[in-house]
Amino acid sequence: MFPKVKSIERSFQYIRFFTLVVIVASLSLCGFSLYKSFLLANTTQNRIYVLVNGKVLEAVSSDKKENIPVEARDHVKMFHYYFFTLDPDEKIIKTNITRALYLADGSAKQQYVNLKEQGYYASIISGNISQEIEVDSTAVNTSTYPYYFRCYASQRIIRSSSIVTRSLVTEGYLRNTGRSDNNSHGFLIERWAIIENRDLNITNR
Repeated sequence: MFPKVKSIERSFQYIRFFTLVVIVASLSLCGFSLYKSFLLANTTQNRIYVLVNGKVLEAVSSDKKENIPVEARDHVKMFHYYFFTLDPDEKIIKTNITRALYLADGSAKQQYVNLKEQGYYASIISGNISQEIEVDSTAVNTSTYPYYFRCYASQRIIRSSSIVTRSLVTEGYLRNTGRSDNNSHGFLIERWAIIENRDLNITNR
């Protein structure tokens, strides 16, 4: 009789051990499934799908802090593009300057007012002059706030008789502001100043 009792007890221990193993395995599988589901949901929330010309393109969202240098340089580049890209058309000049002034404070508007009072834009229209700009590089110091920047660019002033190439160096500060359709990067240029603007080359046409 005793061997049968021992056999039943041993069988019960095996069943208990097996049940415990199954429970631990099930809990581990559930925990792993929940963890992977959380990662998948988190990854999905950081993805944006954009419809362009009937095609779905995937974009990944990220924290603004990760992209401050890139966005700051592009903000400065776009401001200079709009402010210095001019054609002999009053409507184009007004449109570009308006776009530029959305990206900067009163220091840029004061530069615009000074140029306008000096007859700069009137001379572009009357002389059929076009002005282009190419930003060579932009240095942004993101270690202190507001962020100081210095922009190095080349200007081309195209007249009917000549093309003038000029060196342009400006500086200013960037502070954070709300994003909008007119200011997609969420920066505002402050204390903007032109520190160099000199002729490099004159080519006759």
